[in-house]
Amino acid sequence: MLIYLDYNATTPLDERVFAAMEPFFREKFGNAASPHHRAGREARDAVERAREQFATALGADPREVIWTSGATEADNLAIKGVAAAPAYSGRRHVVTVRTEHKAVLDPCRWLESTGYEVTLLGVDRVGRIDLDELAATIRDDTLLVSVMHGNNETGVLQPIAEVGALCHDRGVLFHTDATQTLGKEPLDVGTQNIDLLSCSAHKLYGPKGAGALYVRRKGPRVRCEPLLHGGGHERGLRAGTLDVPGIVGFGAAVELCMTLMETEQPRIRRLRDRLETRLVGDTGECLVNGGTSPRLAGTLNVSFPGVDAETLIEACPDIAMSTASACTSATLLPSYVLAALGLSDDEVRGSIRLSLGRFTTEADVDTAADGIVAAVERQRRGR
Repeated sequence: MLIYLDYNATTPLDERVFAAMEPFFREKFGNAASPHHRAGREARDAVERAREQFATALGADPREVIWTSGATEADNLAIKGVAAAPAYSGRRHVVTVRTEHKAVLDPCRWLESTGYEVTLLGVDRVGRIDLDELAATIRDDTLLVSVMHGNNETGVLQPIAEVGALCHDRGVLFHTDATQTLGKEPLDVGTQNIDLLSCSAHKLYGPKGAGALYVRRKGPRVRCEPLLHGGGHERGLRAGTLDVPGIVGFGAAVELCMTLMETEQPRIRRLRDRLETRLVGDTGECLVNGGTSPRLAGTLNVSFPGVDAETLIEACPDIAMSTASACTSATLLPSYVLAALGLSDDEVRGSIRLSLGRFTTEADVDTAADGIVAAVERQRRGR
């Protein structure tokens, strides 16, 4: 039986979420953009209900929520969309972080190809940015600062409230990719001064293919241009027929996570710490990457010096784990995130990511620890 410890890549669809979605696959199949009959109104009302659920989780106005196909599209819309807005035509500088997801780094590189200047902030040994360095980097022509809330590989949490306050004081837009933290860590776009926020449903027990972008309407109002044209959907920011079942599932998943967060996250953190204790104590040599920094409750990234992580994973076919993020691991390239933390090549090669979630049990943790420890020992003995 597979022990699933790759929740940061994707989460199982919660049965309660599927129950909310199921009617909209069959009997309630209307198009949300067709409100002139009952089927369309049912779909529209369901979409707006999900928009309210999502907005409530952020302390936002439902009108500030734009549905997308996922966080990658939301990141692209946030970064490219504000860069294309005529209101910011004099601002050609963007700041982000070396450890960001490719969904942020690649759009920033694209902006560079069009004449923008992009500054990549470094991180310390535990993966956190330096706020003084950020402050020194912001210029009069800085348009946007994009800093991920929780890193997808290490789980390290950035001080987004402080970043938001700094950006607000300097008149710079602040975007955060909160894909890994929505429903797991407190988020409030008002108190944290967040202007744009991206996320995906499938990271919090919802369906794949559903995402959202929060875009601030006032204080300041964020100007953003669409990437897709063809109908003026989503207040003109994202054309295309809405995925009603996916959006309904997203709303249900967010609401469920918010209800369970207070009890669920401490339980997951205890299991993560139990697994960490076993791996550190029983393998002889094990480095916890980002271990002294505030982290996501369910994320554990460890390096076993002298061990090849790909070989280790192959030796544990009944444990689902990874060597990097789901969007980069298919290339079998070393983790640029861990390299940015200053790890040696040997430490990077020996790193695995284990991510726990709602359906992880104590027995899962103990069995996985037994398997990983045994595989590390065999590889180190050269067998």
